[in-house]
Amino acid sequence: MARKQQGSNGRISERVGSGLAEIVPDRDRADAWTLLLDGAPQSHVDLADPTHLSFEYQRRLGHLVDLAAAPGKPVTALHLGGGALTLARYLAASRPRSRQQVAEIDTALTELVRRELPLDRNWQLRVRGGDARDILARSPEGAADLVVADIFSGARIPAHCTSLEFAELVARALRPDGRYAVNITDGGQLAFARGQVATLRAVFAEVALIADPTVLRGRRFGNLVLVAARQPLPLDELTRRTAGDPFPGRMENGPRLVDFQAGAVPVTDADAGPSPAPPPGAFQ
Repeated sequence: MARKQQGSNGRISERVGSGLAEIVPDRDRADAWTLLLDGAPQSHVDLADPTHLSFEYQRRLGHLVDLAAAPGKPVTALHLGGGALTLARYLAASRPRSRQQVAEIDTALTELVRRELPLDRNWQLRVRGGDARDILARSPEGAADLVVADIFSGARIPAHCTSLEFAELVARALRPDGRYAVNITDGGQLAFARGQVATLRAVFAEVALIADPTVLRGRRFGNLVLVAARQPLPLDELTRRTAGDPFPGRMENGPRLVDFQAGAVPVTDADAGPSPAPPPGAFQ
């Protein structure tokens, strides 16, 4: 493992499996840090307040955690992709005694995060090193209340985590009333996002999409959050919460989501490709 370097400004840099990881102090919050991978912001963690979610897409995932069960009730969650474990920390703090498993392929990154951004030892949170799809395939059937996918290799989602077969593995891991949330990135004509909508609609009875209106209009590259379930989603409350965020999101569901799909067909393992690479400076 490459030697850690700590600058005079408190920035920590270390080579990990996925590139150059940097942990940078937040100038506005005393005990908060941003994790960068090859210069791109990947996670934000407030050690003093794990319920603080800074990134807009993480706030949207946080709303789904809040609505996964009655307030404070423990849940069983599987996180595909770990990073700095922001959402796992949020869930542990907001739903004590929850059981969580995180799949993170970059074990060196996990070691860095555990060392520099330590977890509460009372949390029932296990991080497993390995490919997200492999760990998903070995997960107990019908055990998870919530599956969250935030899987990136560099700045792109690997092809084998975008397919119909992958979504079927997610459905297998969920309880009948469980929910799936996935963070993706796209821009321009949004062909990748439309294909992901088609893929989830082929597996789940209920699907919704949340994103910044400018991303939905193809005016900039950014994050889109997809939510799926076999049973009805709390769409009214989810709409209210995302509309009230500092950077309001727009939800597409029902006929509007079908219009958004625009004839795209489900993606299978045979024809899956990674998500598009972001243009230079997209997340600066």
